[in-house]
Amino acid sequence: MSFQAYIDNIKAKTGKTPEDFKSLATEKGFIIDGKLNPKVKATEVTNWLTEDFELGHGHAMAIYATFKGKKE
Repeated sequence: MSFQAYIDNIKAKTGKTPEDFKSLATEKGFIIDGKLNPKVKATEVTNWLTEDFELGHGHAMAIYATFKGKKE
């Protein structure tokens, strides 16, 4: 599955874009000043996305990748 397909599937399932998730992650302290908090581990982010949004691991990692700056 392509990265864009992951993003499209996430939007279809949750109604949220990567930007929406970034805003929510900022509220949780995972993102500070627009950048991923270096103290946050990928597992913390993926666990949050799995538990709160019922995303699978691959989909959660795609969102995490957007937090790290991946766009395509």
